[in-house]
Amino acid sequence: MTLKFVVMSDLHLLPEGELSLTLDTSARLERAVDEVIARYGDADFCVLAGDLADTGNPAAYERLKTIIARLPIPVHITLGNHDDRQTFLDSFGAQFAGETGKVDKVIDIKGYRIILLDSSEPGRVDGVLEANQIDWLIARLAEAQDRPVIVILHHNANALHIHADTIRILEPDAFIAALKTHPDIRQIIAGHVHLTSTAIWHGLPFTTLAGGHYSVSFDVDRPEVPLRRLEGPGQMAVVVGTPDRTTVLFDDFINGNSVIDTVHV
Repeated sequence: MTLKFVVMSDLHLLPEGELSLTLDTSARLERAVDEVIARYGDADFCVLAGDLADTGNPAAYERLKTIIARLPIPVHITLGNHDDRQTFLDSFGAQFAGETGKVDKVIDIKGYRIILLDSSEPGRVDGVLEANQIDWLIARLAEAQDRPVIVILHHNANALHIHADTIRILEPDAFIAALKTHPDIRQIIAGHVHLTSTAIWHGLPFTTLAGGHYSVSFDVDRPEVPLRRLEGPGQMAVVVGTPDRTTVLFDDFINGNSVIDTVHV
């Protein structure tokens, strides 16, 4: 029994007719949805990992609802720093708020537990997991000691050795300690930084995907050098899970590259 799901992040939708840093983010999301319909219609679900709207505008959330209604698979959602929690809940429904008061959720499917965490905090660009969320996470991990776990949230906790390290989860110790209570954390997947990365930190596997908005170039260990925004790629992640392994693939649905040929293997 194989688990397969899609992760999208950093959609940055705006009301119709508005662009975000020259990009039509709604058109980019439409292209991502087209790819899911064409190639991942057999996936178990899709996760939207925050920064759904660029400015938390109500019209952007309504536009999001319209676009993702085309997806042939269930959609699960959490929030990022560009989102407005109350505006999101007004649009999507109060049922999206978890018992923590944030948009946290558990998905149990095909022998896995998937945990979504809302790391957004009003007025802050960096990520915050409140004490009640950490308690909730520990309890949800305790319930799932017999199965692998994947955690998905908007903000990365691990440093990437780049300029954007100032906007990660800056106080990650309680989060790390909570994760270490479980023997089989397969992935901690985030967006936020608009680039692709993998890391092992405290023995735990961390991943970021570039997401649907602009991507960035960077200078390693030169935090004084600012990031440079790039038109692409537009990227989503595809996660495949079996009992003995978990794989994260990065699908650049916008990449600027031409197809050379098609290889049958």
